[in-house]
Amino acid sequence: MKGYIDLYLLAIPKKNLAAYRKIARIFGNVMRDHGALEYREFLGVDLKSSPCLGFPDIYKPKKGEVLISSAVEFNSRKHRDKVNMAAINDPRMQKVMKNKPLFDVKRMVSGGFATFVKM
Repeated sequence: MKGYIDLYLLAIPKKNLAAYRKIARIFGNVMRDHGALEYREFLGVDLKSSPCLGFPDIYKPKKGEVLISSAVEFNSRKHRDKVNMAAINDPRMQKVMKNKPLFDVKRMVSGGFATFVKM
């Protein structure tokens, strides 16, 4: 089945949200310019709304942090690899990567997922 998505989950200090949004827009533009089908960022607002574990139960954000989830969509894993390689070498990303991180990169969670069900 066609389709692949990279998902990310990270905690960011609330005070850094505006600066993060600017960087996320740069990253999104770079990804789209190099062929990503879709790029979206989500701010966690209702993370304990069901009887199952919520994201904060697993991720454990620190006081003053909010959770951000990102999704980047591709045609396939091969397509993702090609787009990511181009994005890493893009001068806009090289410039962003020289800046001090706005969040603890070691706590960021990510993974690639192939489409399993599509309706």
